Amino acid sequence: MDQGSGAGPHRDRGRLGAPSCGARAPGAPWARFSAWLECVCVVTFDLELGQALELVYPSDFRLTDKEKSSICYLSFPDSHSGCLGDTQFCFRIRQCGGQRRPWHTDDRHCDSGAPVSLQREPAHYFGYVYFRQVKDSSVKRGYFQKSLVLVSRLPFVRLFQALLSLVAPEYFDKLAPCLEAVCNEIDQWPAPVPGQTLNLPVMGVVLQVHIPSSADKPESGPPKQCSHKNLPPAPVVLTSVHELDLFRCFRPVLAHVQLLWELMLLGEPLLVLAPSPAVSSEMVLALTSCLQPLKFCCDYRPYFTVHDSEFKEFTTRTQAPPSVVLGVTNPFFIKTLQHWPHVLRIGEPKMPGDLPKQIKLKKLSRLKTLDTKPGLYTAYTTYLHRDKALLRRLLKGLQKKRPSDVQTAVLRQHLLELTQSFIIPLVRPGRQGGGRRAGGAGSRLWPRLRLTPLPPQEHYMASLMPLQKSITPWKTPPQIHPFRQDDFLRSLERSGPQLTCLLKGDWLGLYRRFFKSPHFDGWYRQRHKEMAQKLEALHLEAICEANLEIWMQDKSEVEIVDLVLKLRERLVRAQGHQLPVKEATLKRARLYIETVVGSLPKDLQVVLCPP
Repeated sequence: MDQGSGAGPHRDRGRLGAPSCGARAPGAPWARFSAWLECVCVVTFDLELGQALELVYPSDFRLTDKEKSSICYLSFPDSHSGCLGDTQFCFRIRQCGGQRRPWHTDDRHCDSGAPVSLQREPAHYFGYVYFRQVKDSSVKRGYFQKSLVLVSRLPFVRLFQALLSLVAPEYFDKLAPCLEAVCNEIDQWPAPVPGQTLNLPVMGVVLQVHIPSSADKPESGPPKQCSHKNLPPAPVVLTSVHELDLFRCFRPVLAHVQLLWELMLLGEPLLVLAPSPAVSSEMVLALTSCLQPLKFCCDYRPYFTVHDSEFKEFTTRTQAPPSVVLGVTNPFFIKTLQHWPHVLRIGEPKMPGDLPKQIKLKKLSRLKTLDTKPGLYTAYTTYLHRDKALLRRLLKGLQKKRPSDVQTAVLRQHLLELTQSFIIPLVRPGRQGGGRRAGGAGSRLWPRLRLTPLPPQEHYMASLMPLQKSITPWKTPPQIHPFRQDDFLRSLERSGPQLTCLLKGDWLGLYRRFFKSPHFDGWYRQRHKEMAQKLEALHLEAICEANLEIWMQDKSEVEIVDLVLKLRERLVRAQGHQLPVKEATLKRARLYIETVVGSLPKDLQVVLCPP
C-alpha cells in the first residue's frame, strides 16, 4: 500500500491506485468508484506530528497540502469534546487548486435529474468520519486513535454513515486488506442515477437505497421501505440516503424552529457551539436542510476548528460576518466571534423520552467566553408569527409515544410547506391574457406541490417568460423580462403566501430581506438558467417544425452553414442533458442537419462532415 497520495507505478484494476493525468474515463480503473466517492483516507495520531494522513485510496487521487491538512485536523474531535469509543460526524471543506477530475457524462446525467439540494458539490468535499479512541496499553500515548474518512461530493450523509458503520469496525481490526476489498466492491456499484432503487453490496451485506429525483413527490409521512423479495441476503433498507432524524436534532430548539428557518432563509451568519462534532455536524446539516427543496446557497461547515485554512477568513472583524453556518466545539469561538449576530449554544443531548427543556432566547450581551449556558443568543425579531399548533402537535406525539420517524415527518412537512408557500408566488405558473407563456403549465421550473390548489392567477416568475407565439424559427429567441422587486411585491396581494399558509406576519418585510440574501441570488440564477434553456429548447422545436426547403431557397451558403453549426451546438447541449428537448425533436434536428449538409457543395460537405 502506498502512503499519502503520491503516484506510484501503473497498476491493474484489481490493485489500488493507478497514476493518471486527472480524468478517469468511464472504462478506466475506479470510474464507478468515483461516481460515489473521491477517495478514502485514514488519519492516525503520530506522537511527533500529531494528526497525520496515513493512507489515501485510490493512491492516484491528488489532494493538495492544504486539503490534506484540513482533512487531518477535521477528522479528529478537538480536546474539548472528550470523545471515547466510536464517534461519527462529518465536515465540509473547500476544494483547492481547481477541478482535477472532469466529470463524466454520467455525473452530469445524475445531476440533471437530482433535486438541486442534492446535486454534487462542484467546489467542496464532504468528509464522512468514523473516529475510534480506546485505551490501548501497547501504544505509547495509552490510546488507540484513528479515523476512517470517506471523501465525496455527494451530500448522502445517511448512506455514508451506514457504510462506515459496516466498514470501519472491521477495518480497525484487519486494516489494509479489508479496505482494499471494500474499495473494489464500491467500484462495482451502479451509478447513483436519480429515481432508481439500487442494491449496493459491501462486506456480505446489501444496502438498498433510493436515489432521490426531482420528479419525486414530497412525502407527507415517514418514508416507506422498498420491497426486497428474491434478494439473497435480505438487504439493509435505508429509508433515505440523506435525511437525518430532524426531530431528534431539533429537540432542544423546537420552540425556535421557525426563527431558525428565517435565519437560514435570509442567509444570516450563525455559530453553532455543541458538545461534540457529532452533535455539531448533525445540527448544522439539519438547519441547512430546513429550506428544501430550495438549494442552500450559503457556505456551511458542519464541523470547524481553529486549524482550518479558512479560520482567518471567517473570524476577521474588518468586514461584516460572512453568510455561513459554522459548527464548532471549542468555546474559544465564543470570544473570537463575539461580533457575530447569532449564536446557538447546545448542551449535552438528552435521552429519548420527554421533551427536553427548550433553550431560551438570550441577548448577545449575556454571552460569556467560558461556561456559556445553552441558549439562542440573538437580537433577531421574526417576521412571521410563531406556529404554536406545531409545537402542540409534537408535544402530543411525545405523550402518545409516537415514533421519532413520525415526529420527524410532521416537522419536515411543516418546514416543506412553509418554504413552498414562500416560493410559490415567485414561480408557480398561471394564466395570462394575450397568449400562452413559453414553458407555462408544463414547465419544470418548480415541482408539483401537494398543497391547497391555487387559483389560476399569474405568478411572478412565470410572467417573465415571453409569449410562446413570439418564438419564431428564423429569429433570435426573445429575451426574458427582468425581475422587478416592486412589481412582484404588488402581485402578492392577489397571489401571495396567504393562499397556502395560515401564518400571519410581515411577509412583505421577509421578501424584501430575502431579496438581499445569497439564497435569492442563487435561486434566481438557477431559475433564469432553466427559463433560458426552456426558451432555447422551444426555439429548436420551432426550427424543426418549420419548412426548411422554403427557408433555404433565398439563403447564401454562409447563412446555411451558420444554421448547421448552431443546430449542432444545440444538439450537443441537448444530448448533454442541458436542454429539456424531446427525443423526437432531436431526431428531426439530426435529419435537418443531414438534409442541409447534403444540399451544399462537396467541398463544404467535407469541411462540415470530415471522413
